[in-house]
Amino acid sequence: MSALIPPILKLDAGGLPVEWVSWQDAVTLYARERVRWEAGEARFTIRGGTRADGSPSSMQINAIIAVHDRKAKFGRRTPPLTNRALFERDGYLCMYCGRKHRASELSRDHVVPVARGGRDVWTNVLTACRTCNCRKDDRTPEEAKMLPLALPYEPDHARYLLLIASGRVTGCQQAFLEALAKTGRASH
Repeated sequence: MSALIPPILKLDAGGLPVEWVSWQDAVTLYARERVRWEAGEARFTIRGGTRADGSPSSMQINAIIAVHDRKAKFGRRTPPLTNRALFERDGYLCMYCGRKHRASELSRDHVVPVARGGRDVWTNVLTACRTCNCRKDDRTPEEAKMLPLALPYEPDHARYLLLIASGRVTGCQQAFLEALAKTGRASH
């Protein structure tokens, strides 16, 4: 069953995205009456055991749930920088030669090299194929005469959640997060 149910998008009670949760975690949130509201049209039926009266048990869960938590896990923090999320952000393209590559052929390039005071942050990293990264070495793009095809940026949390979802999202989850990323506000 779990292979057929995508991750559930968990929001805070105000409608801001928090994280992806498994359907099992979502069922627990419903059972503990922590779900305050739902959004989107995608619903999943979770079938359980048998009730005392012999009838089968089941529960409907939504693809997007808003939960009242004691504390928000994300807030306004910077999304974690991982190679997987970086490569997704940059479309698996080398930002120097413009060619698409498999993840195993890519690396994280620091626009201002760490050896020269650059930091390992979203706004200073680009996806580069190993060949271009070696060619650029510990120089700035200008010094290496390798201007990038795009500028690095830090994704907001909605875009970040789309990046790490690996395509396993429902249409309503994607539309919700894309709308939030465009406007900076949640709508439900």
